Amino acid sequence: MINNKLEKKDLIEDLLGSRARVKILKALARDDELTISLIIRKTRLNYSCVLKHLNFLKLHNLIQEKKFGRIKIFRYKSENMKARSFRNFIEIWEGNY
Repeated sequence: MINNKLEKKDLIEDLLGSRARVKILKALARDDELTISLIIRKTRLNYSCVLKHLNFLKLHNLIQEKKFGRIKIFRYKSENMKARSFRNFIEIWEGNY
C-alpha cells in the first residue's frame, strides 16, 4: 500500500532538487521582483532553463507573473507561507539576518 503523503505534489525534494531552481528562487526572494532578463543575469542561467523553472515555481504558487505589455515581471509571493519560510531559511543559512 502506497502512503498518500508520498503522492503529494508539493514535496520539498521537488523544490530543492534543482540547483537552478534554488538560484532563481533565491534571486527573487532577495529582490522581490525581477524581469526574466535580470533573473538570467543574476543566476547566469540560459533563457529556456529559467523559463522552465519559473513555470514550476508559478505552478507551486511561490512566485507570481505580472505582465505589462511585452514585459513580464516575476514577483516572489511573500504572502505564501511556504515562500516566506524559504526566505527565512535563506536568511538563516546564509547569515543575512
